[in-house]
Amino acid sequence: MKYEVEVKYPLEHPEVFREKLLSLGARFHTEVAQEDLYFGHPQRDFASTDEAFRIRRNGDQNRITYKGPLLDMETKSRQEYEIGLEPGREAAVQFEQILQHLGFQPVYRVSKVRQIFELETGGQEFEVVIDTVADLGIFAEIEATATPETFDLVRSRVLALAEQLQLGPTVERRSYLRLLLQKMQ
Repeated sequence: MKYEVEVKYPLEHPEVFREKLLSLGARFHTEVAQEDLYFGHPQRDFASTDEAFRIRRNGDQNRITYKGPLLDMETKSRQEYEIGLEPGREAAVQFEQILQHLGFQPVYRVSKVRQIFELETGGQEFEVVIDTVADLGIFAEIEATATPETFDLVRSRVLALAEQLQLGPTVERRSYLRLLLQKMQ
């Protein structure tokens, strides 16, 4: 079992943040366009259970992701399962159709451009991203992977890195999906 330990913050000055990140030894990995199509469960309200189920198109690659409920009140940490689909748009469309035949309904499509950085510090590997989310804004995310045994340690390291990067003061715990849906209301 693995946990995704994550924090997210609105970012007013992405270039200043990028410079701080690089000064800590982060390496720019890549920039990708991502499109996440979120689905509602036919018999369970994911908004009330704080779960998520999506198809992510990352360039030509497709992934199915289930995210469990949040694990604490301070971060966006949760259990996550992710598997790959065949590459290409047609595979994503076919899987979307299968889900709809099973009663899942598309909720919203979130589009973003993600700049991905890798950082190792203090014996911990982090993925740090700058997301430019269509119709929403720019955000910084810090993520690391933990097991149940290492969760508390990894969580404290993620929060410490966020503080070192002068993010905050408050973690944005809502998903991009929830932020966009609330903006529409």
